[in-house]
Amino acid sequence: MERSTIVRVHEGLHARPATRFVKLAKGFESDVEIIKDGKAVSAKSSVKLMLLGVKENQEVVVRATGADAIEAVEALIGYLENPKAGLDDEGETQSPASGAAEAVTTAPESLKTEPAGAGSLRGVAASEGVAIGPAFAHFPPQITAQAHTLKADEIDGEIERFRAAVSAVQARMDRALAQDSLSAGDRGIIAALRDIAADDTLTGEAEKQIKGGTDAVSAVVTAAATIASDFSAVDDHYLNARADDVQAVGRQLCLALLGQDDVSLENIPEGAILIADDIGAWDLARAPLKRIGGVVCGHGGATSHIAIIARSHGIPAVLGLGDKINALRTARQVALDGNSGAVIIDPDAATSADFAERVEAAARERAGLTVFKGVTPKRSDGTVIEVAANIGSLEEIEAALDAGAMGIGLFRTELLFMRHMHLPSEDMQAETYSALAKAFARHPVIVRTLDIGGDKPIAGIEFPEEENPFLGWRGIRMCLDRPDIFKRQLRALLRAAVHGNIKVMLPMVSDIGEVRQTRVLVDECAAELKAEGVAHAMFDLGVMIETPAAVLIAPALAKEVSFFSIGTNDLTQYIMAADRLNPTVAKLNDVTNPAVMSAIELTARAGVAAGIMVGMCGEAAGRPDLIPIFVKMGLTELSMSPASIQRAKKTISAMEASA
Repeated sequence: MERSTIVRVHEGLHARPATRFVKLAKGFESDVEIIKDGKAVSAKSSVKLMLLGVKENQEVVVRATGADAIEAVEALIGYLENPKAGLDDEGETQSPASGAAEAVTTAPESLKTEPAGAGSLRGVAASEGVAIGPAFAHFPPQITAQAHTLKADEIDGEIERFRAAVSAVQARMDRALAQDSLSAGDRGIIAALRDIAADDTLTGEAEKQIKGGTDAVSAVVTAAATIASDFSAVDDHYLNARADDVQAVGRQLCLALLGQDDVSLENIPEGAILIADDIGAWDLARAPLKRIGGVVCGHGGATSHIAIIARSHGIPAVLGLGDKINALRTARQVALDGNSGAVIIDPDAATSADFAERVEAAARERAGLTVFKGVTPKRSDGTVIEVAANIGSLEEIEAALDAGAMGIGLFRTELLFMRHMHLPSEDMQAETYSALAKAFARHPVIVRTLDIGGDKPIAGIEFPEEENPFLGWRGIRMCLDRPDIFKRQLRALLRAAVHGNIKVMLPMVSDIGEVRQTRVLVDECAAELKAEGVAHAMFDLGVMIETPAAVLIAPALAKEVSFFSIGTNDLTQYIMAADRLNPTVAKLNDVTNPAVMSAIELTARAGVAAGIMVGMCGEAAGRPDLIPIFVKMGLTELSMSPASIQRAKKTISAMEASA
């Protein structure tokens, strides 16, 4: 029994998804293989699965042979196509801080510190923030191969000793997973390490070495090095980082064989900077993370599990220093900037004072802003100002909720289309929009219909060659010309509306006829769903104001729709006739230009006069210097990146207090 499919697992079958896939495969008696580009590996080996390098949107074949082959293939295909279904507590989606994705957030240039002097180093900026504190050197002794040749009658006993070590390491990791204090992200990492410890690839290679007469410790060192080398050779930066995980597991197995415990981090002082050549995710996940001020490491990169753990716990980290880490072995104090990758050894008084002030300022700001998470900001007349989040995927929901978002002011549906090799089905879209609605059931969720073209082409739709695609076939123009695509999205949105306060807005509107044509399609879709007996609900329809034409006809548009949302990024570009992607005219892309601000005011005035909501979902919505102006214009909804939400709430609350 075999079937092919397109992998929908975000970022592909890396460590944690591979662990979940293998766990599912092991639940069936059948032999199961996954095949990519003609290469087949066992679906019950996480190491082999990761080394296959299966990425999101790639085509694979799942093959099973045995009594329950049909059930196995169906279940595994189901996971690959819908990885969120049926996850256990080890399979929780990572927070954006630990994954999305797992890119490094960098600070503005004004916040970056350049290293100065002989005591300065630079590595990989792996987790943002600054820190200064006493150095805590963590350089446990290396484990080297013992090079002991076994006698023939010693081999069986050595294999038993090795298997006991594997069981001991697994049991230790199981105990760690049982701790309630472990975060979901850390739990997933440890589960992946536990799976590597028992994987047939690692244990099989080690046992092969032992059967050839090599002692168990040397066999593990050799096997781990070989597999780590294989990971390093894969053309994927995330899988390259798994080499460190294999070496970390190998070390734990060797320690178990030697009857030793690793050097503990339990005694690290409060606020200390952890210095290490290489620290395994297993060790860091079990460390007293609240006491660690920062991490500096010779190994690791932005996608390593060390970086993921550091980011998820808000610990500044600089990794990948290589041999330069040895310069910190005798350091007394260390300052680090996780935004720029700078590390300063034994900083002078002026540098110490600067870092201390920056640390205190950041702490004050964070502490001061968190109180605004649950605040409902209002104008002096009592009108609520909704501070919402701009997001483009379900993975970003957690960050929005943690920030205190009062709903979603912009859900960019084009990202759902762009991340797949084929146009997403109605069911897939309905599932995504429904999950969004359920997550913010108490608040409005504004979904932007497909906005592609210009700088955002997608697979499955052939775009014509255009001299200026920003002024061409994009947004609502393309959708109305392709009702086969547009109606699928509208039907999905109608189905999702039964789960929450879904609102829908149209991008790139420049003519009232575009709104009226859309309403006709919405009514057609609703009638079709009713005839099919499919649950659905109507939604409010609004428009994005991002073309000069929309501004000039705003009074007429306001009579046709339920709300406006001002997209300042494109509005500024079109009003100033300056490509926002062209650095030579960047200075013209200024939302504070009187022409742009006048357009915003004209839009707000038209919306207020018609009694409809006027919001903003461009980057300007989160600017503390502009928020008071927008609120005074009559805007009652501001949508921004989750990181700006609490600051925006503070700004609006301060306006109310001073009124």
